[in-house]
Formats: sequence, structure tokens, C-alpha cells
Amino acid sequence: MARLAVVEELALGDRSPSELQAIVGLPSNLLAHHLKVLEDAGLVTRRRSEGDRRRTYLTLLDSSLVEQERAEEVRVGRVLFVCSANSARSQLAAALWRRTSDVPVASAGTRPAEHVADGARAVAHRRSLKLVSAKPRMFSDVTADDDFVIAVCDNAYEELGSTVDLHWSVPDPVTQGDDAAFDLAYAEIERRVTNLAPRLLAS
Repeated sequence: MARLAVVEELALGDRSPSELQAIVGLPSNLLAHHLKVLEDAGLVTRRRSEGDRRRTYLTLLDSSLVEQERAEEVRVGRVLFVCSANSARSQLAAALWRRTSDVPVASAGTRPAEHVADGARAVAHRRSLKLVSAKPRMFSDVTADDDFVIAVCDNAYEELGSTVDLHWSVPDPVTQGDDAAFDLAYAEIERRVTNLAPRLLAS
């Protein structure tokens, strides 16, 4: 049952081990044992934070392990994807969301770049995906009270704290800069959007 509780908690978003421990209520040594079993089985992966390098985040690699009928549906006014620069990951997430769901969507950054990354525009073009925003926008200028906020980068999650409803620890493709990095980011975000979209309904 403990491993099932861990899997269910990671079904929609990523957690640090300390966050997971507080939620599932397991002693740290017992949680570490269950996480090792899940990692060894290839069901969970661990990534070091791109922000606070002392932290790691756990990601469930196969969301089909959680029964869809057990998932609670949530009504939201809008989904707001946020990363630090709003130049790649949050832009792609918002565009994928708009293609997948009728729940309104926007994107923003905690420290917006001057323009959308060329790599993000290129991968969107390759996948026939239309970006939602023409340029990066500041989180504080975009956010609204009824937003369901999803941080798609570690820096934004760690900056915004409890403002964030879900955290997706997606590696930054801009730092690598090649097509392969943007394709990997696109694929991971698409997987997560596809998993979450049926569970969020427009209010």
C-alpha cells in the first residue's frame, strides 16, 4: 500500500523526497526503501533540481499505473503554465494544452526572456503546434485568482512555492540548445498534458 500511495501522489506531478514524506506519512528510511524499489523497477526516476542543487525531484514515468477512474476531477478557471523565462517549456505546455483541452490556458515566467527561444519555435513548427503567446510575459502580470498554476521548471517552482498547484520537473532545453533537447522536452510535456487534461474541467 505504501508504494501505491507514492505512485498515486506522483501521478500528476513531481515531488521532492521530503515533500513526499510529509504527504504519505512514512519514516524517511522506509520511504527511501520504497523509492529504491520503484526506481530499480524503472517506474520512478530522480532528477537533481536545476535551481536548488541540494534538492532532487521524483517523477513517475508511467502514469497508466494509476487507475483513471480513481482520479478526482477538478474545476478550474484557467491553467497557467510557468517557468523562469517563459521562452520554451511553458510556451510549449500552453500550446499543447490548448490543442488538448477546452480549459482556458496561458503561460508566464518569473523572469521573462526577451523573446521565445528559437528552438521552441522550431519544435512547434515541426509538430504543427501553434504557440499561444508571441512573447514572454511576467507571472505577476498574468496570474489570476482562479488559475491552476503548473510550474514546468524547478526554478519557478522554488521561487513561487505554495502558489504552484503542480510541479513538472522538465529539463531546460535552452541550455543544451539542440533539436534533440527540445524534442525531449516536447515529448515529456505532451505526455504530462495528455495525462492531466481529462482531470481538469472548466469552471
